[in-house]
Amino acid sequence: MKMEKANESYIKKLIEDGTRADGRKFDEYREISVETGVIDNAEGSARVKIGKTTVLAGIKMAVGKPFPDTPNDGVLIVNAEFAPIASVDFDPGPPGEDSIEMSRIIDRAIRESHTIDTEKLVIEEGEKVWMVNVDIQIMDHDGNLRDAGALAAMAALMVARKPKYDGERIVFGEYEGKLPLTDSPTETTIFKIADNLLVDATAEEEYAVDALITIGTTKKGDICAIQKSGEGYFTEEELLKAAELAIAKGKELQKHLKA
Repeated sequence: MKMEKANESYIKKLIEDGTRADGRKFDEYREISVETGVIDNAEGSARVKIGKTTVLAGIKMAVGKPFPDTPNDGVLIVNAEFAPIASVDFDPGPPGEDSIEMSRIIDRAIRESHTIDTEKLVIEEGEKVWMVNVDIQIMDHDGNLRDAGALAAMAALMVARKPKYDGERIVFGEYEGKLPLTDSPTETTIFKIADNLLVDATAEEEYAVDALITIGTTKKGDICAIQKSGEGYFTEEELLKAAELAIAKGKELQKHLKA
């Protein structure tokens, strides 16, 4: 990494003593704000801030051919971009492992919760469907990008409008209602540092993380996606605690989503 590595022993000592550098509790998020309609030429958009971390999500829709194995479903594509302007840790060029993994994690929660009724995105079975592109841009990185990205993506989807299609082309500037949504999943990442579990790690804290697990939960509180990362491990007891924590925090994150 380009950024000088934080003092891991200092961070871990704080965690072992039951405290964090910013004084938060282990299960406490930083201040969260969600603003929608921030990109004029997008079908839907949202800016999410969690502490100093800022993520922008935009929805663009196009008409295309469905995948051969799902001719009766529209298409969802999620892409996350880690621009160098957001952090000195991010390199220019094609997507790296972190951005690809983040895209897949957010995609999985939306897909596995059946948030979008993709059958209603079919224009002509096997030939034409709506393609929903979710583009996530990291504007400022201060930790916990997955949770911020997932929240921004969902907030943007909830306000997105489907463009009018006349059978031949999209009529720009005219819309036919909102996307057919059935749920609004959020994602909570649980970070393991010095054998303690905490949420919403800052960039400094992330340097000391042994392992992390991102858990997607539906509006009802059901788990819909899980992704474990990092070289460390979680015991069975820790996994159960992480699941309970993710469900509880997911309910809190839901309060920031408005149709």
